[in-house]
Amino acid sequence: MTETQSLTLFNSLTRQLEPFQPVHAGEARVYSCGPTVYNYPHIGNMRAYVFADILGRTLSHKGYKLTHVINITDVGHLTDDADAGEDKMEKMARAQSQSIWDIAAHYTQAYWADIKALNIRQPAKWSIATDYVPQMIEFAEKIAPNHCYELDSGLYFDVTTVADYGRLARAVTDEGEGRIEAVEGKRNAADFAIWRKTPEGEKRQMEWDSPWGRGAPGWHLECSVMSGDLLGFPFDIHTGGIDHREIHHPNEIAQNQAFCCTNGLDLASNSGAKIWMHNNFLVERSGKMSKSSGEFLRLQLLIDKGYHPLGYRMMCLQAHYRSELEFSWEGLAAALVRLKRMIIVVERLGDVEAGDPNHPKLAPMLETFEKAIGDDLNTAVALTALEEVLAAKKVDPAAKRAVVERMDAVLGLDLFGTSRADLRLRPKAAEITEAEIEDVLVRRKAARAEKDFATSDALRDELAAKGVEAMDGDALGWEWKLG
Repeated sequence: MTETQSLTLFNSLTRQLEPFQPVHAGEARVYSCGPTVYNYPHIGNMRAYVFADILGRTLSHKGYKLTHVINITDVGHLTDDADAGEDKMEKMARAQSQSIWDIAAHYTQAYWADIKALNIRQPAKWSIATDYVPQMIEFAEKIAPNHCYELDSGLYFDVTTVADYGRLARAVTDEGEGRIEAVEGKRNAADFAIWRKTPEGEKRQMEWDSPWGRGAPGWHLECSVMSGDLLGFPFDIHTGGIDHREIHHPNEIAQNQAFCCTNGLDLASNSGAKIWMHNNFLVERSGKMSKSSGEFLRLQLLIDKGYHPLGYRMMCLQAHYRSELEFSWEGLAAALVRLKRMIIVVERLGDVEAGDPNHPKLAPMLETFEKAIGDDLNTAVALTALEEVLAAKKVDPAAKRAVVERMDAVLGLDLFGTSRADLRLRPKAAEITEAEIEDVLVRRKAARAEKDFATSDALRDELAAKGVEAMDGDALGWEWKLG
């Protein structure tokens, strides 16, 4: 593999950059922690799937046969990630007076719609947690004799029975332990539920018989079972948000060690995956990232306000996945303008067929791109290389198209499938149609051509009164936007 084709990734378990060396030659097996489908995902949740998509596209680009699995959690995840509180699914079903199955189906479809809107590729498999309950019980039966103990409330994993528990999180801190449920009888504060018994006198909508009583699996158990069942231990890469690095993923690792009878984590593959990768948080200062707020930041809200979803994808790519990304409406608008500039150049290429990408003038830019994407998915630098290709003068259009297609296959901005007009969405609250706006703009443009500035100004004010800003100074051409 050449230097430009190499791939180095940051392993959260070792806290080091490591060359990607697949478990199975020529293959890449990846598992990503998916959503708990009790509510709509917010845009911070969706950053994790944009990151996982870039990882998958990069692995495909580097020539690996990719098998990517994303799970759908429809049972077992409690209201606190630290294994405490009510089941999120049961709670929402009661709140909406619907069956838990209907809740799961509705929010799964909403999540899949966001996946499509952000041009995220379909994984090889969507694994639905409730489809794997028999395998979860078998998994728990295997590890229970040496690693678990039973209480009135369920079956618990004793974290002292595996080596290096918490290494991924760099030890269980006092603060971390404060997030973990205090259950009477637990041997250690960090011990977690493998199986939760339905309390006597209660009935859950989702519950199954098990050797430890009727109940439901623990959230952590689900991912261990589905990843191992579909990808085999050890597999190559496990991804998730950085919030999973502290409790959920250390608990997964402990289960994997118990199931595979492996030793300490000095050998990363003992964890069940060779590489653990985590994207950082999306930070939003107004507090609207929380789903408990009324108008929380979900993708549909961005669309309702007139921002195309690919603008948010561009925003994510502008920052390294391991860096915090601050969300602002101004930043989103700027990302959308950047995307628009790219699409304008692509549209000017016309219908020319892709040619030979090995054009001498484009070679340095392509090499920069390959090195950037191979350097722990440095999309910020890769975007700059793409822009340099688009800006290159006196280059065969067929060669330029070939290089842009190659880069866009990794970045997933859908440059050839999206038009400039597609990016201009009409806000839900707008009281004027696009046809009406265009009619006024045509008359205004004619007035300006005739130097009738009084009429031009009057038409501009007419648009402004309806929330439309005519952007006379738009370097991209005759443009407008709804406020």
